[in-house]
Amino acid sequence: HQELPYSSHIETEKWEEKKDGSVRIEQVIYVERDSQKKIVLGHKGETIRAIGQAARTEIAEILEQKVHLFLFVKVRENWGDDPERYREMGLEFPH
Repeated sequence: HQELPYSSHIETEKWEEKKDGSVRIEQVIYVERDSQKKIVLGHKGETIRAIGQAARTEIAEILEQKVHLFLFVKVRENWGDDPERYREMGLEFPH
């Protein structure tokens, strides 16, 4: 079980309730460097696939409905130094 880099951040881009009772969730995992993106993706996408499967299972259990989870990894340099990002998450910027 691998963990995400410390300086990563996840944002939900889309949450759509489907007619069949399932939910489609699109999330972006933001990291600060391309090297971190490679870690999150893993060899041939194995790490991101494992993260997605575990998250999908946990979310489905909580919601008690089928979940279609789509994960994307993007680099957002120095996001941890941006006070606005913290406000968007409902957090105080550490001084």
